[in-house]
Amino acid sequence: MYSSILVPIDGSATAARGLAEAIGLARGLKAGLVLLNVVNDFPVLMEMAAAVNYAEVLEELRKNGAEVLAQGREQVQAAGVQCEVVLREVPSGRAADAIIEEARTRRCDLIVMGTHGRRGLSRLAMGSDAELVVRGAPAPVLLVRNPHASAS
Repeated sequence: MYSSILVPIDGSATAARGLAEAIGLARGLKAGLVLLNVVNDFPVLMEMAAAVNYAEVLEELRKNGAEVLAQGREQVQAAGVQCEVVLREVPSGRAADAIIEEARTRRCDLIVMGTHGRRGLSRLAMGSDAELVVRGAPAPVLLVRNPHASAS
């Protein structure tokens, strides 16, 4: 049914919940996982604008992404599932676009991702990469809500 599952991870508890679900699916289906971390400097730079050196922030984001992927790979391999890891840089734009493009490029037949389940003003302000992925994905998308995430 599904042989290649894309799992975007960012080190958050919500993404970890999505990864756990994907590992269970992959084990049951004998599928492989593609773990994706998207380095997207735009939101961070908007918050920290003049307070930091751009190159330093970007390098820290890359380092963090590599660490998140290494931890994810360890968890996946410990469960006996094969995986690839991909670190993508998106200097402007949304992480959702990179997720959709990666799913298309790697011909993944399922995307599993955590979602914060935001509603109301916080969804409007923060946006919803999960919603954008659902709308543009070339494959089915399984959204896994973190029951401990704020849904305001």
